[in-house]
Amino acid sequence: MKTNSLQGAVVVITGASSGIGRATALTFAREGATLVLAARRAEVLAEVAAECERFGARVLTVPTDTTDAEAVRHLAEAAHEFGAGRIDVWINNAGSGAVGRFEEVPLAAHEQVLHLNLFGYLYGAHAVLPYFRRQGEGMLLNVVSLGAWLPEPYTASYTASKYGLRGLMDTLRAELSTEPHIHVCDVYPSYIDTPGFQHGANYVGRLIKPAPPVFPAQKVADTLLAVARHPRPTTMVGWPAYVMRWSYALAPGPVGRLSRRLFDTYFQQADPAPVSEGSLFTPQPAPHGTGISGGWAKPTKPRNGQWLGAALAAGLAVGLVAWQQRTKAPASEEAKLT
Repeated sequence: MKTNSLQGAVVVITGASSGIGRATALTFAREGATLVLAARRAEVLAEVAAECERFGARVLTVPTDTTDAEAVRHLAEAAHEFGAGRIDVWINNAGSGAVGRFEEVPLAAHEQVLHLNLFGYLYGAHAVLPYFRRQGEGMLLNVVSLGAWLPEPYTASYTASKYGLRGLMDTLRAELSTEPHIHVCDVYPSYIDTPGFQHGANYVGRLIKPAPPVFPAQKVADTLLAVARHPRPTTMVGWPAYVMRWSYALAPGPVGRLSRRLFDTYFQQADPAPVSEGSLFTPQPAPHGTGISGGWAKPTKPRNGQWLGAALAAGLAVGLVAWQQRTKAPASEEAKLT
């Protein structure tokens, strides 16, 4: 991809059947990209392809389970052939989670989350980088999460996978530092309105939903488009991502404890919900399950809608206090010596 134009660029998107992936497919279709769409649900992929083709895009669908390395390798081969011998952008996006107390979440569920969120991205990178090296250019774009910068209680394997992705992609950037036209770019969204919360596994028996403020999936899709045009290693999406990232960096202990208390309070108040594997292992029908929105971007009652706002404000306050204490410490030590 020699210019910032995406007209005709060959773009692979995993997890393209719903949520961020679907919004991204439509966004890149409007820019004239040639699309290769991957997800587990062939019939839903066909719907997305038809929507993209209405914008004039050429589209190939490749039903793919990204936990299967051989399937991901086949996806890359199919994309390379469909793209007449090249792949310009590979967007790692497929993923899921399992919410529950660490020891109450089955090991199989923890393992599946790691396979989806960490190994799936590793498989994607491993499959596409040889093509990028031969071309001398290309972009690996990764949809990660705010959870890569701070631990979220009751999401141990999800958080572990996202922390792992940061290390993996930082390492790839170092290895590719002699390849100025091959870019590894990570996007870290705040809470996004997608069907992902219905699709994930629920082991707490309470309704799981994103905490406000909730941003539309289109905001992430627009960010991915901007990064594809102007590569940069790290991009946060939504102001809570910035606030919580730096609050935790400055005061990890207090922010972590506050986060746990807030999650506990929310689960005590939340409506009951069935314990379920969701679509973690096998795709299942779900409300809004084939669309972009999960139906979460709606007004909420103050009792349920203010808890993250309080967390953000408190986290930022704690972080600023910690920063002030650290910056004052050398001066106080000097005073003691004099």
